[in-house]
Amino acid sequence: MVHNFNAGPAVLPRPVLERAQAELLDYQGRGMSILEMSHRSKEYEAINASAEARFKALLGLGDDYRVLFMQGGASGQFALVPLNFLPAGATADYIVTGVWGEKAVEEARTVGQAHVAASGASGGFRGVPAPGEIRLSERPAYVHLTSNETIQGVQWPELPELGDAPLVADMSSDIMSRPFDASRFALIYAGAQKNIGPAGVTAVLIRHSLIERGRADIPAVLRYGTFAKNSSLYNTPPVFAVYLLDLCLGWITEQGGLAAMAERNARKAAHVYAAIDRSGGFFRGHAEPAARSQMNVTFRLPDEALERQFVAEAQAAGMVGLAGHRSIGGVRASLYNALPEEACLALAAFMDEFLRKNG
Repeated sequence: MVHNFNAGPAVLPRPVLERAQAELLDYQGRGMSILEMSHRSKEYEAINASAEARFKALLGLGDDYRVLFMQGGASGQFALVPLNFLPAGATADYIVTGVWGEKAVEEARTVGQAHVAASGASGGFRGVPAPGEIRLSERPAYVHLTSNETIQGVQWPELPELGDAPLVADMSSDIMSRPFDASRFALIYAGAQKNIGPAGVTAVLIRHSLIERGRADIPAVLRYGTFAKNSSLYNTPPVFAVYLLDLCLGWITEQGGLAAMAERNARKAAHVYAAIDRSGGFFRGHAEPAARSQMNVTFRLPDEALERQFVAEAQAAGMVGLAGHRSIGGVRASLYNALPEEACLALAAFMDEFLRKNG
């Protein structure tokens, strides 16, 4: 067994995998796999409905919202949000705290006008802007932020107050990892493959009133309203991915919900950050302490040769997925919901020993 620090697709809860294994060949006595069933079957429709209900229940939301199960990942949502909600002559505001925020702005600008209300680019994306640094446009069509940046390892410790404009968030890498007031958001999207399921499905939480504002002059398959009207069954959904997402949401609920996830994730991250902080600068964290991600711990060593050695020796010791993103290098440990605390203790101990031998 290995300790899986991959940034996504990422570790899944073992009980979820064991249940999926048990049900793979014969789902609920039907004599076939969920992979083989029609998405119009009553069995799959029950899974679809359960996943939506569990998602809203974990966030404390009711009938004002829908949860849609779509494809294309967050990258698809970078385009769909402005396609639906950025009309001609309007401006959308973006708060950019890392590479994924930059990509969201780039895609919005292929549709209409996007204003960068704040950006951490000049400082190397090491923190999040203070409230006084955010300059919103006069009447933005919506305000977009990324709650956690996986590449730089930067996370909003508290989500900011941003006025009355519809608030949109990419929460792909920290959804369901901690409690927050989801009712403040008009739309939240999240690729499942980090905290809530496998690759292949993107969960979109959207307020009914925002759906009604969506453009009707774009293809039906690109409209949120189409997916809401058809309960995500307009076309064939990624049925097995939604099935696993539903099981993961059930597992989170059984663990005690988002409050329990937050406590668990804080303990895990604390072990790794403590190893960084006691290294005397040998391990250098990328993010400012106030904006350190609980999900993605990013750090550098004195040189790239030592970084390669660290990653190789860690893998030999059973710790996989620690290489930093190809765009910036370094080391990255992703500590998503399903990663056991023992993995973080093992990594911290390995860091201490690596420092003793090479520092």
